[in-house]
Formats: sequence, structure tokens, C-alpha cells
Amino acid sequence: MYLLAEFLPVGYFDFFGRLYLMGILLVLALAIAITALIQFLRARTTVDPLHPDKASSLVTRGVYSISRNPQYLALLMVLLAWGLWLGNAFNVLLAAGFVSLMNRFQISREEASLQEKFGNEYRQYCIKVRRWF
Repeated sequence: MYLLAEFLPVGYFDFFGRLYLMGILLVLALAIAITALIQFLRARTTVDPLHPDKASSLVTRGVYSISRNPQYLALLMVLLAWGLWLGNAFNVLLAAGFVSLMNRFQISREEASLQEKFGNEYRQYCIKVRRWF
């Protein structure tokens, strides 16, 4: 994102409240990430995204009742905030690329593992709660 903002001669933007919006995104991202982490710790289940098969329980309350992936949502919000800081509109494309890569290479593997481990309970959760928000 930095290189794109630094070397792409077009795409710069600025608007009133840009830095306020950036701050709001960062505060929300931090609150979501911390809340999600606390919920996993309280449920005594793994927070390791590389080993979802080690999950001991399915967390579906709190921020997990709004998003199945609040940690990744928080990361996306941080990327969007950084894009606002850099002020280049094309950074939105990189944030969209992050979503696409996470869906394809990380989240789909986590979902398959959780589906295998929790079966119908996880299927019902997926019907009620969207992947991102």
C-alpha cells in the first residue's frame, strides 16, 4: 500500500474528516480484535488460525454473532485505515485483494475444518452469520 501510494502518480485524495474516519476504523478494529480474542480465551479454544482443527468449542456469541471472522474483519479495517492515512484511492483495490486472498486461502480451509469438527451446529451458524459482516 505504501509503495502504491508513493509511486503511483494518480489516485491521491483528501477530504474533511479523513483522519477522523481513520481513527474510528482503528478504534473499532482494536475493539473487535480484543473482544474476539477474549471470547476465544474464555471458551478455552485455540486462537491459532493455522490449526483450526484444534478448536475445542464453537464460539458464536458476542462479536461472533455479527461476523464469523471478526479478527480478519479487524485486519481489513486496519488496512482501510492505513489506506486513508496514505490517501491513495487505489489502495482500496489492495484491501479487496486481501479479502479475496483470505477467503480463498485461509477462511475456506478454516471453514472446512470447523464443518468437519462441529457438523450441523457449524452449518446452522453459517446460515445465521455472514462470513465478514
